[in-house]
Amino acid sequence: MRKIWTPAVLALALALGSPLTWAQTWTEIKWQTLVPKNWDPTKEFKGFDLSKLQDSDPQADAILKKMREVWDAAPTNDSLQGQKVRISGFAIPLERKGEKVKEFLMVPYFGACIHTPPPPANQIIHAKAGRYIDGVKMMLPIWVYGTIQIQRSNTDWGVSGYALTVEKVEPY
Repeated sequence: MRKIWTPAVLALALALGSPLTWAQTWTEIKWQTLVPKNWDPTKEFKGFDLSKLQDSDPQADAILKKMREVWDAAPTNDSLQGQKVRISGFAIPLERKGEKVKEFLMVPYFGACIHTPPPPANQIIHAKAGRYIDGVKMMLPIWVYGTIQIQRSNTDWGVSGYALTVEKVEPY
């Protein structure tokens, strides 16, 4: 039997921070949702046989530079604009005070932006909280809840295509 929540019950549950309400008011999205269905990041590189290039080859440098330009300009999924979402991923703290963090990047896999070149901009979310929060550690998996915006920003760790106003963080 499905429960029907009246507006008064939902408002009370929201005020009390009910876990049931969190699950009902946030749309869980996957990382592939951030990528427009028609975007092909390899389109401009068709016909190149990268296996024949050496690291020191000027053509390899040119292709890598072009790849970075394509990835930094990666298009976003405009249908997500303004949605309340939750997404799991790995955090890269940007602004911290002691053990608490106010700004961080969310990335889809461990080591993204740290040990490897940054992913495309449509796979990096610049998360910003209104206050310093606990539970955000370098490369630990977390759930982040908030309102997503289409907003490109440049950081020392990579270019993000999305911004997220953080309302809640939980361990994954």
